Amino acid sequence: MNPILAQVLRPAIVLLGLTGCAHTDPLPDDGFVAVPGGRVAFRVTGKPGGVPVLMIHGGPGATGCSYPDTMKGIAASRTVVTYDQLGSGNSDRMLNLERDAVLSRFVAEVTAIRTQLGLREVHLVGHSWGAAVALEYLLTGDRTGVRSVTFVGPLLSTSRWIEDANSLVAMLPKDAQDAIAAAKITGRFDTPEFQAANDVFESLFMVRTPRSQRHLPSCESTPVRFNADLYEYMWGPSEFVATGTLRDYNRIDRLAEIKIPTMFLVGQYDEARPETMLEFQALVPGSVVKVIPNAAHGVNVDNPQALNEAMDEFYSTVETR
Repeated sequence: MNPILAQVLRPAIVLLGLTGCAHTDPLPDDGFVAVPGGRVAFRVTGKPGGVPVLMIHGGPGATGCSYPDTMKGIAASRTVVTYDQLGSGNSDRMLNLERDAVLSRFVAEVTAIRTQLGLREVHLVGHSWGAAVALEYLLTGDRTGVRSVTFVGPLLSTSRWIEDANSLVAMLPKDAQDAIAAAKITGRFDTPEFQAANDVFESLFMVRTPRSQRHLPSCESTPVRFNADLYEYMWGPSEFVATGTLRDYNRIDRLAEIKIPTMFLVGQYDEARPETMLEFQALVPGSVVKVIPNAAHGVNVDNPQALNEAMDEFYSTVETR
């Protein structure tokens, strides 16, 4: 399949228009979908078979480039659609953060992608911040044809996320804890001491696989893999400090409204703690929790085989009901 950057040179594949009937043609390989605010780049892997999977990546400001290389097990039996949210990866930049960096607009991206790519039935997957987008879509969008939802290391409440993050910071070496505490007091998150402490946190609870061992060819065509401005605007300066527009986000009290098969999937060492997933599970009747061993928040990078097996088992159960 051609890299997304090759498609940038082929404007004929750009999909225009947000209204009208869904596509009836087979899914194209790569291209763009028009969404409010610009165009988002998408990538299709896998083959026709079971119900397609639509992946919503985390951040805000990250990309979906890691999934094609880490979800090959799922793609062996069904189509997997990944995309870069507006302002991320190969998608258009955001021209107006105040207008475009809002949850409802990210939800509109899901609607546009389903419409333009003809995803009448779909398994929805939201990873980290992407879980907030997925949940909001289920609460406010057209849920018709959504067969299941999987929340991977989900952000469903900022206050709960920070509570979990603080409990993990308390497990770090004392010098790292002191550096983080000092940064919170001074507002200086650019000091060498804080950066070193943050690196320790990320190596334990974000992605445990060393960078030298992360072989992700599908990310090679993504020139900007992280939009720090978007992340700080919506979230804040670090995983354990939320000062952005999402600082008051909370949908825990609406989890009971989910009426489709639901899985909470989390890494053994995830910053979205497994203990928290069990509490969320109790709020969604019939939902399941799957903890992926030897993995942190980047569960698809740390243990892709176990992730694919867990998702395949879940989808098999859902599709035979």
